[in-house]
Amino acid sequence: MSTASVSFRPGAVLADLLPASRVRDIALVAGGAALTGLAAQIAVPVPGSPVPVTGQTFAALLVGTAFGARRGFLSLALYALVGMAGVPWFAGGTSGAGGASFGYVLGMLLAATVVGALARRGADRSVVRTAGAMVLGSALIYAVGVPYLALSTGMSFGAAVAAGLTPFLIGDAIKAALAMGLLPATWKLVGRK
Repeated sequence: MSTASVSFRPGAVLADLLPASRVRDIALVAGGAALTGLAAQIAVPVPGSPVPVTGQTFAALLVGTAFGARRGFLSLALYALVGMAGVPWFAGGTSGAGGASFGYVLGMLLAATVVGALARRGADRSVVRTAGAMVLGSALIYAVGVPYLALSTGMSFGAAVAAGLTPFLIGDAIKAALAMGLLPATWKLVGRK
């Protein structure tokens, strides 16, 4: 398909370059949930933390940014609901709402929505703006995930920060760098600024 046949309007996200239809939106939402579930299986245990390093946060932020707020929210809501229903596609093949890391899933839902709204305002078009969106998205994930971790495990807030935030900062910086290169480059590739 030629991108020249797709109408471009201000406030578009990458998914809007595909011809609009209900089928497209359903496929994007289901695909975004599946991508997040697959990325969650890339899990590396962190010594001293019940939360592993995963590709899940990168996928959630990428889905939100590429799909926009509504489809990003729906993708992550589908991911959360299906995982709560028992499909083992949360980090490390787990499911359910009771795990120590479920708060991060809820934070990803919020983050995908916010970065999707920012992408509609052009936050995915340059390296600097993409970096800002990824940092904000990651902060939102932690703002929900760390307190949930503390409450679900009985840790103090300081211990939850030490176990559920600090060990992940370098990985998040790498994920943000990937997004900073990927998203603006994709826009440049399709010839849209």
